[in-house]
Amino acid sequence: MKNKVKIIIIDDESLSREITKEYLSIKNNIEIVAECSNGFEAIKKINELKPDLIFLDIQMPKLNGFEVLELLDDHPVIIFTTAYDNFAIKAFEVNAADYLLKPFSEERFNEALQKAFAHLADKEKQKAIIKNLIEHNYQETNYLERVVIKKGKKVSIIPSEQIKWLEAQDDYVMIHTEKEKYLKNKTMKYFEQHLDPNFFIRIHRSHLISVDFIQHLEQTEKDNYNVILKNEQQLPVSKTGLAKLKNIL
Repeated sequence: MKNKVKIIIIDDESLSREITKEYLSIKNNIEIVAECSNGFEAIKKINELKPDLIFLDIQMPKLNGFEVLELLDDHPVIIFTTAYDNFAIKAFEVNAADYLLKPFSEERFNEALQKAFAHLADKEKQKAIIKNLIEHNYQETNYLERVVIKKGKKVSIIPSEQIKWLEAQDDYVMIHTEKEKYLKNKTMKYFEQHLDPNFFIRIHRSHLISVDFIQHLEQTEKDNYNVILKNEQQLPVSKTGLAKLKNIL
């Protein structure tokens, strides 16, 4: 490998970062360009420095490893590091992504590193692995506790309880809170499946609303209804949506 491999280490535990740096210190073909202790910093550094390879911890405060993956513009080769986590390990094994289970030996570390070097020659294969891993994470997640959104350099975390309604916008969904609105590259079907149906209801092909944000239901014509939200916003209700509303209200 002629050029040095640029590496970023991402882990909220300083001891884990030190062990990774120690194992890398005797390698001549690598350069550690940054280390990060949280997901926000990781996204910034990855987009700025364009590393070839990252060591990415899954369990981190603020943004976890899967959320970092979702928000990256371009994915480097990744070696995941994790404490014992059945779901994460299953996801990595299903998708042929390499991972290090903490605490890991130098021998196991070197094995993962050699696999990562091989992936550097086939970025398309690595992209497919990461895409499948993100999708696997979505499928296994129960109900969303929060939604992460990146706009330019700004990353926003929206707790699910702050979402008032969602509106389809072509290939995106507009998420409305009381004070802000955010565009997310997801489908209405995704949010319908991943927001708790006890608190969110799809009233129309283009609208999904928080039950707590409903003010009242208003009949506009013989068979037509609108939902009036607490901010006076009016949204149309389909026949299927009306049946759901009557059932839940």
